[in-house]
Amino acid sequence: MGKISIRFYDDKEVRAVWDDEKSTWWFSVPDIVGVLRGEGDYAKNRNYWKYLKAKLKSEDRQLVSRANQLKLTAADGKKYVTDTFDYDGIIELAKNFPSKQANRFIEWFTYSDETIDEKSKSKAYALFDSSLLDSIEVGTVKGLQQIHGYLFGGLYDLAGQIRTHNIAKGGFKFAAARFLLQTLKNIEAMPESTFEEIVDKYVEMNIAHPFMEGNGRSARIWLDLMLKQKLKLCVDWSLVNKKEYLSAMEKSVSDSMPIRKLLQSALTARIDDREMFMKGIDYSYYYEQEDIVVGGSGE
Repeated sequence: MGKISIRFYDDKEVRAVWDDEKSTWWFSVPDIVGVLRGEGDYAKNRNYWKYLKAKLKSEDRQLVSRANQLKLTAADGKKYVTDTFDYDGIIELAKNFPSKQANRFIEWFTYSDETIDEKSKSKAYALFDSSLLDSIEVGTVKGLQQIHGYLFGGLYDLAGQIRTHNIAKGGFKFAAARFLLQTLKNIEAMPESTFEEIVDKYVEMNIAHPFMEGNGRSARIWLDLMLKQKLKLCVDWSLVNKKEYLSAMEKSVSDSMPIRKLLQSALTARIDDREMFMKGIDYSYYYEQEDIVVGGSGE
C-alpha cells in the first residue's frame, strides 16, 4: 500500500491508495460521500456513510461486503482506518446514491483516468521509484527537458522539446520563440545557492515557458529538485492554496515576493518521503484543472 493519491472533484479531495497485490486503487468512501452530498465536513460524511451502510445491509445489498478498511492520512496528518471501495465499488455506490451529483460524478470518475493529464500524472508518480529521478540534471534546461520528456513522452509529439512558436495566456505573452534559446541559457546561468535565488530562477523559467504544454507541472518538479539538492528542503504543495498560488505566480512577473513568501511557509525537510512526493504531484496537477491567469503556473 505504498502509493497514495489525491483526486479533486469540484475542489474536494478524494483520497486513494494503491494495492500492489491486487493492482488496483482503493478510494475513500467518506470522501466520495462528501462529493456526492456536496458536504465538506468529514465527520458528517463519515456519519452519513454509517447510516447508509446500515441501510444497505438491511436491504441485503452486496456492495457493503466489498468495502476494504485501510489506513488513510487525514487532515491532521494522522492515519485512520477508513472504509474504501475499488473502482467498481465506487461506481456502484454512486449509482445507488440519492444525489443529483451522481451521474456527473460517474462521468468524471470513469473518464478522468483516460485523459492525457491522468496518464501523465501516473508517470509522475512513478518518478519517485525511478532511477531517472537521480539522473536528472538539477537546475539546467536539459534537466527540465528530461522531466518534461518523461511526463509527456508518448502522450504528445513535442514532449521534452523547446517550443519554436510564440505562446500567450490571458493576454500575457511568454518569452518570444526567436529569443527563447538565449533566454533559457541566461536562466540556466542564474545562481541557485539560496532559497530566494532558487525561487527567482523558477519564476524566470515560468515566464520563459519553454514548452507548448506542461510547463507548470514540469517546472514544479524542477524547482523541488533544486531545493532538495541545495537546501535539503522541498515544498509541501498540499499546504499551498491553489488560488493563492495562481495569484502569486501572476504577480511574480513583476514581483517575486508573494510567491517567495507562499512557498517559504510550506517548506519541509521531508525530502525523501514518498507520501510527500505523491501529494506534491497530486496538487501540482490540481493547479492545472482550470484556466491559468496572466503569467500563471502554465499547463
